[in-house]
Amino acid sequence: MPVLPGAEPYRHEGGEVGVLLCHGFTGSPQSMRPWAEYLAGRGLTVSLPLLPGHGTRWQDMQLTTWHDWYAEVDRALRELTGRCERVFVMGLSMGGALTLRLAARYGDAVSGIVLVNPGNKVHGVAARALPVVRHFVPSTKGIASDIAKPGSVEIGYERVPLHAAYSLRRFFRIVDAELPQVTQPMLLLHSPQDHVVPPADSARILSRVSSTDVKEVILEQSYHVATLDLDAERIFEESWAFVSRLAPELVGEKGSASGG
Repeated sequence: MPVLPGAEPYRHEGGEVGVLLCHGFTGSPQSMRPWAEYLAGRGLTVSLPLLPGHGTRWQDMQLTTWHDWYAEVDRALRELTGRCERVFVMGLSMGGALTLRLAARYGDAVSGIVLVNPGNKVHGVAARALPVVRHFVPSTKGIASDIAKPGSVEIGYERVPLHAAYSLRRFFRIVDAELPQVTQPMLLLHSPQDHVVPPADSARILSRVSSTDVKEVILEQSYHVATLDLDAERIFEESWAFVSRLAPELVGEKGSASGG
């Protein structure tokens, strides 16, 4: 199946600081593209892959599992670490969970992480029924485009494939158990008015990671897909400040010049 227009992966060759961006469940790189371009404009090397089963049609995603999604970001991270001196990982929603697992497994190879409305659990009664229901009902209503900003639309599926949702539920449990292994500096930005991922997920992540350099930012004006919402510029600026603080010797003048 051809990739939906706008959902293509993005890559920019920049300097010695690399950033891996991870998009969310049933979403696509389109939700992260403005963020990726902002960081690329400041001289960073940026990788924004398209996760398997995403960006085409929901039926394609039904054939994939968390192993496929994680393998893609793992591959992209290894590519960046081979190319750049310092690497940061940033993720939205499920992309936040992928980010946390990469941080837990790669340790010092990841210099810092940025999470935007990260998912930690599939909530509700329906989640408990997933192991059985997924064999009888192929999909349910989609979760894309939870955005407060008028006219802003996310390219994502109108249906959630339930086999994939079941796999996501299993993945969240695995990541939750690995959270104490996360030690990197962390910037966590989340929306109080999120209709997809409740604030409880961010609170649990904050309580379980071992990171000591942590900054929490509340996105008062945005819903779930905050990277396309009213707080998008704040996310971009906070993440750039985070990278600049942790790798000043590598972004310094070049970052300032290309960012101005």
